[in-house]
Amino acid sequence: MLYLDNSATTKIHSEVLEAMLPYLQEEYGNPSSKFYSLAENAKKAVSMAREQVAHLLGCDPDEVVFTSGATESNNMIIKGVADYYGYNEDASKYLLTSAAEHPSVLETFEFLGERGYTAHFLDVDSFARVNVQNVATVVNQEQPLLTSIMWGNNEVGSLNPIDELSRLFATNGLFFHTDATQVIGKVPVDLRKLSGIRFLSMSGHKIGGPKGVGAAIIRKQSKEIYTRLTPLLHGGGQENNYRSGTLAVHNIVGLGKAAELASQNLENNTQRLTQLENYLIDILKTNLGDKITFNSDTHDKIPGLISLQFIGVNNELLLKKLSSFIALSSGSACSSSKPSHVLSASGKSLEEVRQTIRITLSADVNERELDLFREIK
Repeated sequence: MLYLDNSATTKIHSEVLEAMLPYLQEEYGNPSSKFYSLAENAKKAVSMAREQVAHLLGCDPDEVVFTSGATESNNMIIKGVADYYGYNEDASKYLLTSAAEHPSVLETFEFLGERGYTAHFLDVDSFARVNVQNVATVVNQEQPLLTSIMWGNNEVGSLNPIDELSRLFATNGLFFHTDATQVIGKVPVDLRKLSGIRFLSMSGHKIGGPKGVGAAIIRKQSKEIYTRLTPLLHGGGQENNYRSGTLAVHNIVGLGKAAELASQNLENNTQRLTQLENYLIDILKTNLGDKITFNSDTHDKIPGLISLQFIGVNNELLLKKLSSFIALSSGSACSSSKPSHVLSASGKSLEEVRQTIRITLSADVNERELDLFREIK
C-alpha cells in the first residue's frame, strides 16, 4: 500500500514510539503528584516536551498548552476568548474568519453566531487565500474581538500571507489566531518574528507524533503577564489553569519528540517533499495530460500537497478503485461526508468538487513508488 494521505494523519515515527513506551509502562506517574520519583520523572518529561515544542515554534515553553489536538485547541481559543472578553457589555462581539477554514473553526464561529456574536466569513480567492487588504478593511471598521485565519489550507495547500497578517495585528493589538496544523514541520514557524500572532493551534499526528495530542500556543501579553481566556475544561487547574485534566504524559512525550525531529529535519523534509511533488506532477501531466486539472497553486503552498481533478470521473469511485494499492482522499478527513466547502468557497462548481482528489506526500516516499501513477489511465 502506497500511503499518500499524510494531511489526514502520518505514520508515527519510530523514535517517537520509542520515547513514548517508558511512559506507558514503568514511568506511569501523574505529573501533578508530588515528591516521589514516578511523579517527578513524569513532570520532567512533560517539561522537556514543552521545551521541544517551544523550540520548534519559536515561543516560550510556558506559552505551550497541551491539548488533545488542533480541534480542541481551536475550540478552546475561540470560545475561551469570546467568553472571557465578550462578557463585558462594551466589548466587541464581532468575530472574523475566512470561508475556507477547518470545520473546527467554522462550526465554532457558527456556534457563537447563534449566541449573540456577529461571525463574519471572508471570501477567498481561487486558491482559498484571503486578501490582506480585505482583512485590514474589516478589522479597521469592526475591531473584531478575535480574527482566525489558517496558515496553510488543508485541502488545496495554499499558504495565507501570515507575515502580512501578523504585521497587521501587531500594529492594531487585536487578537489574531492561526490554525497552523498543516504547515508545522513543512515551513519555518518562528513566533518570535510574528508578534501579531497571539494564538496558534497544532496537532501531533500531522508530524509523525501520536494521535490524541496537540498544543494551543497562547502568547503572553508581556514577559510576565499571561493572556487570559475562559478554560474549555475546568477542574484541577493543570496547564496554568488553561486546560484541566490529568496530563497524557506518554502522548505529550511523543509530541515533544516529534517536534524535536521536525525541527531537526525541517530543511531536508521541505526539500524532499518539493522534489517528490515535482516528480509526481511531471508523471501526472505526462501520463494523463488533458484528463486532469490542478486546483493547487504552484507557489506559496505547502510542499507535498497536490489537489487535482480527474475530469469527468467521480472522486469517490476513483478512490475506491485505487484503494487496494494507493491511499488517497477527496479532501479533509474531518468533513469527508460533505462536498468540500473549501473548493466551493474557491469558486469550484459541484461537478469540479466531486472530481477532485488530494494527494499528500511524505518524505519517506521514494520515486519508484510514485511510478505507480504511470499505470493510471
